[in-house]
Amino acid sequence: MAALKLAIGNKNYSSWSMRPWLALRANDIPFAETLIPLYTDNPADKEQILSFSRAGKVPVLVDGETVVWDSLAIIEYIAECYPEKKLWPDEAAARAHARSVCAEMHSGFVPLRSECGMNLHRPIRPVTLSPDAKANVARIEEIWRECRARYGAKGPFLFGGFGAADAMYAPVVHRLRTYAIDVAPDTKAYMETMMALPAFQQWTREGLAETLVIDRFEDA
Repeated sequence: MAALKLAIGNKNYSSWSMRPWLALRANDIPFAETLIPLYTDNPADKEQILSFSRAGKVPVLVDGETVVWDSLAIIEYIAECYPEKKLWPDEAAARAHARSVCAEMHSGFVPLRSECGMNLHRPIRPVTLSPDAKANVARIEEIWRECRARYGAKGPFLFGGFGAADAMYAPVVHRLRTYAIDVAPDTKAYMETMMALPAFQQWTREGLAETLVIDRFEDA
């Protein structure tokens, strides 16, 4: 297999980039990383993104002649290439459950995303959430609680060992922390498990080390 290449956006802001990056790094899958600054006025940055994928967005995974874009599609591809890493549970029912919660994350929770954008530099302080965003938080807590109740005996993550679902929900951990959102003790326990993950800590350190500030993401 050719060396994997992953193009990502700013670690401080790019929640979608964090997901496949974490899936790779947490599973010790080697890859070459290309960080492309997002939302700049430099046309070279946009051209560099387009050189990876004509979709014009990151993340993008390149494996030889194979190009995969979109976070969840990349994670699916990684899982197929590295089945021994068990990004998806072995059991069919658990695997269907994991795919369902990943798809829900992929397509949902728009109010929470809009009101609590990922910004690692932001000082920790609360915001007033809309009823829709509060409902998003409640649903995420419900998902996590159900997963831990069903699969907690197999390990500390959503389906036991670290997997695709944990990668997909990882940016939510930052959002809940950064915006000081009040959550239940079992939610905090899972957040602490994620924040103790070395790959999660590496992404956080490197995001905090970035100096690029995007003004429109600094209002909240």
